[in-house]
Amino acid sequence: MKKIKVLRIINRFNIGGPTYNATFLTAFLGDDYETMLVGGLPEEGESDSLFILEKYGVTPLLIDELVREPNIKSDRAAYKRLKEIIKDFKPDIVHTHASKAGALGRKAASACKVPVIVHTFHGHVFHSYFGNVKTTLFKIIERNLSKKSAGIVAISDIQKKELTEIHNICPAEKVKVVQLGFDLLPFHEKRLSERDAVREKYGLKEQDIAIGIVGRIAAIKDHPFFLDVIEKVLNETTKSIKVFIVGDGPDRNEIENRVNEINKKFENVIEMTSWIKDIGTFNAGMDIICLTSKNEGTPVSLIEAQAANIPVVTTDVGGVRDIIDVDKTGYVVPKGDLDLYTEKLLELCEDEKRREKMSQNGWNYVHEKFHYTTLVKNMDRYYRELLKLK
Repeated sequence: MKKIKVLRIINRFNIGGPTYNATFLTAFLGDDYETMLVGGLPEEGESDSLFILEKYGVTPLLIDELVREPNIKSDRAAYKRLKEIIKDFKPDIVHTHASKAGALGRKAASACKVPVIVHTFHGHVFHSYFGNVKTTLFKIIERNLSKKSAGIVAISDIQKKELTEIHNICPAEKVKVVQLGFDLLPFHEKRLSERDAVREKYGLKEQDIAIGIVGRIAAIKDHPFFLDVIEKVLNETTKSIKVFIVGDGPDRNEIENRVNEINKKFENVIEMTSWIKDIGTFNAGMDIICLTSKNEGTPVSLIEAQAANIPVVTTDVGGVRDIIDVDKTGYVVPKGDLDLYTEKLLELCEDEKRREKMSQNGWNYVHEKFHYTTLVKNMDRYYRELLKLK
């Protein structure tokens, strides 16, 4: 039987859900498929994720021209390069991941008359990123691109609703919900095997409650709001709190200045670690993981936290309600509600029994629902549906 050839195009290989998704779909689709993975490198302030691909035996084709920010010269060069790759590889399916790869990849695939073009929205830029004029322009572009697509993949039911009912990007019948998948067992196992060593490394005492936030330090992640919450908690709690900001990005200097102010008041309670590659080991030492984003697709950090039996507190954005057992594995708070977010985080800090009860629920909730074998099985079925194969 002739193999199904898939050309997979991703924006850039930075740490996050799209890299894991593309890696697992490249590595594990099975013998019926031949997959080529193409992508760009991270931008300044991001850590590259090529070590993830290496771990699973995936060798990508790197394209220097594929960069995140719009640029006429590099975009034109990337489009030309993608057309050359498509003509050489002759894929049955071109599957793009995230916005820039989705725009250039689908345009190139359409020009080369690829039989099936698929795009996955890992998030979207239809609110909280840009002003009204730019946002409207992006919506028009995505509506036109959807017409070139045989199928659109949303990573949560909530995202599908946003794409089809709120932002009117494409009709509902064109969208398939396929949740992300991960290799979560190491996160679960390290919670037991690495916790003491991690806490010793960061100077954490037994009574210290360690709170982490993991992600790019950029406006969309809203670290200023997170620090507002932390300062409010520190003013109200009697517990010993330690806070870790994991990541880097364009707003690092601003956040660092605010952290220094808080640390002067509360004796070095916050540590900025930059990027940590082995986040599974780091998570083992944490007690609570937070997310304060203004917009998200499916936040990987929350799934990883639950796999490690760590309760979470998050803003109600993107698909978070599809990945959290609300009030059982974590709390979901309306975006911008400082008082309620503080209340929920304070509750977990003050109530050890509540924290322990939530932690016991995490692994059971996520380990099958978000395993990469489920992702691969669902995507294989969808590809065959689009190709009209049994």
